[in-house]
Amino acid sequence: MFAAIRQALFLLLLASAAAWATHVWHPRAPALHLVQEPLRDDEVSMAMIQSRWQGRVLWIDARYQEQYDEGHIPGAVLLNEQHFDQQLFGLLDTLQTNTLPIIVYCNAAKCDASRHILERLKQTLPVEKGFVLKGGWNAWKQAAK
Repeated sequence: MFAAIRQALFLLLLASAAAWATHVWHPRAPALHLVQEPLRDDEVSMAMIQSRWQGRVLWIDARYQEQYDEGHIPGAVLLNEQHFDQQLFGLLDTLQTNTLPIIVYCNAAKCDASRHILERLKQTLPVEKGFVLKGGWNAWKQAAK
């Protein structure tokens, strides 16, 4: 009797761990709550980008080089924390003559690399219209479907 209960609890624990792992690492995992978290002051959604600017923005990819090479938003330039100074030097002409809103993205909503890159950009250059894409790369892929 006790062995069966212990075995059932063990199976329940294994199933729970598998469900949690799937939710954490799945690229299109649903939110665990029904209410959408409101946008921060420096965030924009894909819908806002389309309605405000009809998609005409300067995309900055804040992910690792390998992730950028695997796939990125068409026209996006790479500027990440690991090689910020070197990459920024190569982008100075583009950034200084840019008149489009700058949208920085990383992997997903839980990624803060885009926010760090935007802060460093604002400290380095006069960036007036700079935002973080809420949901990051995953939000763009979802909207592109």
